[in-house]
Amino acid sequence: MKFKKIFITGGAGYVGSSLVPELLNKGYEVTVYDIMYYTDKFLPVNNPKLKIIEGDIRDKEKVKTSCQDHDVFVHLACISNDTSFALDEKLSTSINLDAFEPMVIAAKSAGIKRFIYASSSSVYGISEEKNVTEDHPLVPLTLYNKYKGICEPLLFKHTDENFEGVIFRPATVCGFAPRQRLDLSVNILTNFAVNKGMIKVFGGNQLRPNLHVMDYCDAVEVLIKSDSEKIKDQIFNIGYQNLSIMEIANLVKKVVEKEFPEKGKIEIIKESSDDNRSYHINSDKIKNFLNYSPKRSIENAVQDLCEAFKKNLLKDSFDKDIYFNINRMKNIKAK
Repeated sequence: MKFKKIFITGGAGYVGSSLVPELLNKGYEVTVYDIMYYTDKFLPVNNPKLKIIEGDIRDKEKVKTSCQDHDVFVHLACISNDTSFALDEKLSTSINLDAFEPMVIAAKSAGIKRFIYASSSSVYGISEEKNVTEDHPLVPLTLYNKYKGICEPLLFKHTDENFEGVIFRPATVCGFAPRQRLDLSVNILTNFAVNKGMIKVFGGNQLRPNLHVMDYCDAVEVLIKSDSEKIKDQIFNIGYQNLSIMEIANLVKKVVEKEFPEKGKIEIIKESSDDNRSYHINSDKIKNFLNYSPKRSIENAVQDLCEAFKKNLLKDSFDKDIYFNINRMKNIKAK
């Protein structure tokens, strides 16, 4: 194992709650650095190889001291999704943009060897291209998407032979995780289908690439362990299925009707939408460079969520703020 000690910002969130136990199970030592908007109760807190630090990425000195003696810095922390971002643009800008370059500098000066940045495939905005590759122009539609893109060259500005940087642009994440989110497209539709017997589709023709949360975790581990010459200063799209919102809705309907036959037919209601994001990402580069391809389908993600609902793991799925980033941020008065 080339790198053993991993430092993860935002490690207590949706992806982090799946990524951290995966890395621990594979023998890594992990430090989670998180502001704890969502608490740490979804992490394996008793694992001796896990260290949890409640910290703010805007505190560059604390970041620097906390990440010393680590090999890899995985940056997941951000105010995630457009609605949460818009709740307090000043707060979101301070975390998603202003904190980024000072944090990169802090990580480099602390002796971090590899910095992995989670950008987003939403940086592409709207594209008619059949296959959007990593060199496609960035045409972000919102500040959240724009800042994700602005931060990318800020990382590469500081990389050298002793400080490697790699960026990935994941598709919209879906599926079950210990700290569940139910404000992402596949997860939203599944929650409605299971618990309301209907699905509301806003628009329907927009293409949305998706990525199972466990494939996201696998991809991060690939970026941690890959050889330097293959990842240095590279950007990788990571997505699996590029389906329209309506295609996703029909797939959710099919799976939920099979998993919960007692609920009868699931109704799909179509409504207009002003969310025009539509793009079809191509993930061949990461396959060609690193021999990695996602292997879990949207159907798998819906099945996992159905299983979680059956086990009563997602209680009060429309009411608990922990499932919805914007509701949680409002309730705790995030700052």
